[in-house]
Amino acid sequence: MKNLYLEISLALISPLFTNVVIAQCDGITLESLTNPGAFEVATLTEADGIRNGPDYSGATIYYPTNSNPPFSSIAIVPGFTALPSSVKEWGPFYASHGIVTIIIGTNSLFDFPEARAEALLDALETIKKENVRVSSPLEGALNLNQLAVSGWSMGGGGAQRAAALDTTIAGVVALCPWLLNPELNHKSPLLIFSGEADPTAPPLLHANIHYNQTPNTTDKVLFEIANGNHSVANTPSGGGGYIGKVALSWLKLYVEKNDCYCPLLTDTLLVSPPIVSKLEKDFECELLDVVNPVLGALANVDDTDPRVIRVYPNPTKNIVNIEMHGDGQYKIISSMGQLLLEGYLTGDKKQIDLSEFPPSMYYLYIDSQIIKLIKSN
Repeated sequence: MKNLYLEISLALISPLFTNVVIAQCDGITLESLTNPGAFEVATLTEADGIRNGPDYSGATIYYPTNSNPPFSSIAIVPGFTALPSSVKEWGPFYASHGIVTIIIGTNSLFDFPEARAEALLDALETIKKENVRVSSPLEGALNLNQLAVSGWSMGGGGAQRAAALDTTIAGVVALCPWLLNPELNHKSPLLIFSGEADPTAPPLLHANIHYNQTPNTTDKVLFEIANGNHSVANTPSGGGGYIGKVALSWLKLYVEKNDCYCPLLTDTLLVSPPIVSKLEKDFECELLDVVNPVLGALANVDDTDPRVIRVYPNPTKNIVNIEMHGDGQYKIISSMGQLLLEGYLTGDKKQIDLSEFPPSMYYLYIDSQIIKLIKSN
């Protein structure tokens, strides 16, 4: 994410623009990171028609039934000699927060990390097939640019290797990962959970090395739980619930690209958490606030300056209000650069209706400025 927004901005507009955003991330708080989340959850298995991948053995897909698509997705694989049941609590947790989750078994309980990496990539192929399977409840409901991987122990090592093998993976959550001689030259934002007292994958031999071996240009966090054992991160309730809150915020921020989760990490969850014995972090995220690069100010913007445009509420469920000097033409552009809507704003009450669009991030191009909009559920 360190360079993502710069690249998008340069692709859409000239360098000479201003950007003023009033962000009101109402509803996205520490209290909203509940277990379970707000959405009802259902499951799919091979008996329901999902693909039987050759590089894994058996799968369950957890998905939200009363949320609006498109959905991000994550594939999760267990560790050495372990069954999918060892990590199954992550399925309903993520799905109840709007993230489709596929949990898989391995062809052999003794598969090493590289085989588990291949299994995860194969599981993502199954997710992609669900997006086009006519009888699937997920047909056309998945954002295939928002795919993440996760795993426990050797599965965590496999998740990191999957990101190195497939550069399209949008995020990694490694649960007490085991991986010797790691080759982790990838750009996928990486969250590593480890246990201080882990006898199976001691952090000094695994997690710490993995963090250091991941390029400094990659957004990354190492979160070591005090006195934690090898299974401390197997459930979102681990670490007094910190595990789930941090993992969910990481995926929402980097996979779904929702900057409302940035302050939850930077201002609260990753600020001297009481359960942590070691915390390393090297990441950047963008706070949605009143920002004007041209004026060089954060808040305290001069309302009389003709360059100032105010947009609220942001995030919004449908209508956004625009305050600007004079009238002007606008365009709504998707995160993929597609023109979705355009028009002309006139009069004292200027509004744009986003109710026909799914929850996602959009760009408002107005008066030679780009303003990032979040459409929420």
